Parts: sequence; C-alpha cells; structure tokens
Amino acid sequence: MIELKNVSKIFPTAEGALHALTDVSLTIGDGEVYGIVGMSGAGKSTLVRCINLLERPTSGQVVIDGDDLCAMSRKELIAQRRSISMIFQQFNLLMQRTCLKNICFPMEIAKKPKADAEKRAHELLEIVGLPDKADAYPAQLSGGQKQRIAIARALASDPKILLCDEATSALDPKTTRDILRLVKDINRRLGITVVVITHEMAVVEEICTQVAILDHGHVMETGSVEQVFSNPRSEAGRRLVYPDGVRVEELPAANVIRIAFNGGSSYEPLIASLAIDCGVKVNILGADTRNVNGQAFGTMLLGLPENRAEAEKAVEYIKNQPNVTMEEVRDYHA
Repeated sequence: MIELKNVSKIFPTAEGALHALTDVSLTIGDGEVYGIVGMSGAGKSTLVRCINLLERPTSGQVVIDGDDLCAMSRKELIAQRRSISMIFQQFNLLMQRTCLKNICFPMEIAKKPKADAEKRAHELLEIVGLPDKADAYPAQLSGGQKQRIAIARALASDPKILLCDEATSALDPKTTRDILRLVKDINRRLGITVVVITHEMAVVEEICTQVAILDHGHVMETGSVEQVFSNPRSEAGRRLVYPDGVRVEELPAANVIRIAFNGGSSYEPLIASLAIDCGVKVNILGADTRNVNGQAFGTMLLGLPENRAEAEKAVEYIKNQPNVTMEEVRDYHA
C-alpha cells in the first residue's frame, strides 16, 4: 500500500517560493491502477517523483507497506527503490544498447548473473509482445515499440509498483490504446500496483480503477473512476470530465432538464426508448457522454415538449430509469 500523508513540496525560485504540492494525502491500495490527473502545472510529475523520493518532500510522509521512505537512510532507500519502477514519456532507452541489453541493464546493476538476466529479458520481451526485437536497437523501433521495451526494462527488477509519468503522451491514439491494454494486462497478470500520471481523461477511462484530481498542487477530489465521472464534485473535476460540456449553473430554462448517466449500460438508448415506450419526442440541446467499460457516464441537456402532459410523462419515465438522475434547468435560453 502507498500512503502519502500531508505531502508538500516547495521549490525556491528567483520570484520566491513555488508551492508545487500542498498537503497532499492519498492512499493507493495494493494491485490498483490509480490515476492522478490534472492540467499542466497541476503538480502531477512532482507528485510521482515524491513517491519514489526522486524529489524529497519538503514536509509530510511517503509510506510504502508501512515503511516511511522519508525516514530511511540512503542505503535503505536504494534498496526500497528496487521495488518501484518508472516509465516516462520519452522512453529514456540507452541508444547504444540493443533491446535485450536495455532490459538487462537494471539486472546488471543488481549484480544478477548474465545468463539469468538474459533469460529473464527474453521472458519480458515475450510479455510485451516483442520477442523478435532482442537484437534491434532503439533507433530501429517505432514509438510504441520503444515504450514496450521501456516497460520490459521497468519490469526487470520485479517491482511491486510501476509509476507511469505521461507514458503515452508522445504516442498516437491507436498506439496509446495498445500500450494501455498492455499495462492493464501486466497489472492483472503480475499484480503490480500501477500509478498513472496523465492530463488525459481518456487514459483514466481506459485502465484506472481509482482517480485523484490534482489542481495547482492540491488534491481536489478522489474516488472510483465511476464516481468521479458520474458526478465530479470540484470545479477542476468538472473541467476535466466535461471539457466541452455544459455547466448547468450557467444554463437557465423552462421545460429543459439535465440528466446524468451514472454507470448504467451504454447500450440502452434512453431517448429512443422514451419515444418508443411513451410516444414522447424530446430535443437534445447538448450532450457530453462517454462509454467506460460498457457503462454510460456524462450528462445530456433535453428540451421537453411544450404540451404539459407529454412533458410530465417524459419526466416520470426518466425518473424511473436505473442509473439516471435528473434535474430541472431554470431560465434556459439558447
């Protein structure tokens, strides 16, 4: 288990003290895929570097399996770091080494016998789907292949924790999905705790189970991905979850309702069902919905019929749908 307890990080600058993190407290359970998401400058990369003490917090504690890393000696910390691996946006492979030798590198540092290291490296190449690239050099690989080799190298020390710092930001959408599926598969097969640092909510949707919203060094909210996506409580959360969506408090109206999808099946066509079952047609004035593992999350703004009886029939129908909440939007004008 990873516990961050009131972690703060202050950097001195020419303009004065920069508070990169302020009183951050998080608990990340064993075997979770935990997303830490925020816009640029939120403090995400500083936070992930505090987890393995590449950045030492100004105050607070970083506790892993009951041991406070901040209280460890240098020798103890080096030993603890062997159980924490990290992958980066720019891969950080050694260009003069083959893929096999890149993967062997952490095992060389740990003084593992060469034959054992190479055997393990070949096993890891199989795990990441590149068994034929042992003798290739990084310059001969695509971006996605480089990240797969970087992941294999990160796994070479048999870590308990894998930190992913914007690991897919330099990749195209298809390659990103492939890498995320690989990370999810590794989490499932090996039981490794994965911490994903990203500014992309699509990454969180794809693989994370829990998420924390970070904004200007503060944790604004935490919860399951389903909870945060269905009902973001903070302004920072709403900006990330609905970047192009409508903010109800700015949408006043008569005969307009806002519905929120809270995790029901994304394959149940609510508006079509309303028309078929009740014979009532509504106008979709705005929508921001998404499919997360076959579940629907997001919001939709609907204009109801002017006929009061039909409007009431539509409202009653929607109220009785599972995993859907509804509220009236007052004083709406397009």
